[in-house]
Amino acid sequence: MRTSRFAAATALLALAVAACGAPQAVKGGGSAAFEITKDTPPASGPVDSVTWSLYAEPQSLDYAYAFDYPPNTVLANVCEQLMRVTPDLKLEPGLASAASSPDPKRWVYTIRSGVTFHDGSALTADDVVASLRRHLDPKVGSYWVSAYQNVKSIEKTGPMEVTVHLKKPDQLFNEEMGTSAGSVESAAFLAKAGTGYGTPDVGVNCTGPFTLDDWQKGQSITLKKFDGYWDTTLTPKVNTLKNVFIQDPSARVNTMVAGEVDGGYLLPSTGFAKLRAATNGKLYFGPSTTAVSLIPTDLQGTLGDVRVRKALSLAFDREGVIKAAAGGAASPAKAPAAIGAWGIAPEAAKEYYAKLPALTRDLDAAKKLVQEAGAGGKKIVMATSTVSPEIGVIANAVQSAGQAIGLQVELKAIAPDAYTALFSDPKAREGIDLVMTIWYDSTPDPLEFYSILRTGAFPNYGGYSNPEYDALLDEAEAQADPAARAATVAKLQEIALRDMVWIPLYEVPHTMFLNKRLTGAPTSIAQLQYPWAARLGSAG
Repeated sequence: MRTSRFAAATALLALAVAACGAPQAVKGGGSAAFEITKDTPPASGPVDSVTWSLYAEPQSLDYAYAFDYPPNTVLANVCEQLMRVTPDLKLEPGLASAASSPDPKRWVYTIRSGVTFHDGSALTADDVVASLRRHLDPKVGSYWVSAYQNVKSIEKTGPMEVTVHLKKPDQLFNEEMGTSAGSVESAAFLAKAGTGYGTPDVGVNCTGPFTLDDWQKGQSITLKKFDGYWDTTLTPKVNTLKNVFIQDPSARVNTMVAGEVDGGYLLPSTGFAKLRAATNGKLYFGPSTTAVSLIPTDLQGTLGDVRVRKALSLAFDREGVIKAAAGGAASPAKAPAAIGAWGIAPEAAKEYYAKLPALTRDLDAAKKLVQEAGAGGKKIVMATSTVSPEIGVIANAVQSAGQAIGLQVELKAIAPDAYTALFSDPKAREGIDLVMTIWYDSTPDPLEFYSILRTGAFPNYGGYSNPEYDALLDEAEAQADPAARAATVAKLQEIALRDMVWIPLYEVPHTMFLNKRLTGAPTSIAQLQYPWAARLGSAG
């Protein structure tokens, strides 16, 4: 959930970018060994129906608001992007058969021919223009607007060609076209749907391997195989995919163990032991770009002093929380962006991370910082929720850490359905100083994460502003060479840690449970963009 959204030091998530094949044993920070599995074996045949578990109901299926696990898990099978992020966290052509940058301020996309929307109409350049321009419309209020911060215009420049003109160079833009920021919808359907687009009553009309068949509010979203799908390498083997909403973590686990639900992603760590022991399926740990952090959301309050933020980091018991909140399947973080997010330069990332200091616990040093800041006895309000067991465990740990160093941490309960709003609605964050997030990157470029800390960026929830940082972002965005860009991002990483803009806690692999009658589903976090259900099928 951009929780909305847990390396193994360097070794764990290096696996994520190394595209290993066989399972690899890893020792978690909580001393529990687990295996990273890149993929599941290919399906051997079709199955009529599959039931999948989501921890919450999507608030919308409008791609402009698809910024969290539930909507993205559904939309990955229904709507497609200009580019495609693959299960091994690489970028390849999607609805654009080709992408080029003739000069630093232009991206030119050749639109794939022979693609049809679910209503049978043909994909055109006009559809791409209309879809991308929505992110620039303040009336839409796209959650992906930051991806378009450097866009000057989006124009149709040929029968099947679209050109994006930039205000300044932006290498990350093309990678973002593999996320919801690059999703394409029928222009005619968008015009007809109006403000109802993506709602249960109106739905969507995209080009993916599955169509939106039925949305039962509060219960489920059912998808049907699209017989007219263009990519024959991803022709679905499943006829019907029913996504059921199960908020209670124990209930999610129990339905899988009982065989009532075939599988699910992002599983509660409290259920790992039960899922590992299940005889009807397997718990997988896959490649990830995910890190768990604390986000200071009000830098005008108590947490506005960097010394207080650093004090909380020093007082937090990462090892204890990994055992309690992540079932041991995690390792302490050294930076707010996971090492698995460095797909553009995995070997260099190991060197960068090796130079970072470990975020160890030191209560005496933390108390001294609180005293120097004159923050003794001051209040910090942290959001907590039952939407995920980890949130409550971490919130309690923060409260204990605060009390141990002289801070008053008050926990504010947020309803499960409302927790996501903390990451999309500034008003929902009013009166809250700190939130926990399970944050993932959608691209294999660490610049994606560090760009959210730019002055004024939509996900810059605390309002952090640093001219030095912003200037380095501009430099990184202009660097076409991945190695050079990664080196600049490493400097951004150092500043983010120096200023403790986010408080890194720990990193986790992606999790999936799959009934033994099925196989083919990718284990990596790429399932949030990649049509994962198209590969699902019979295990034999």
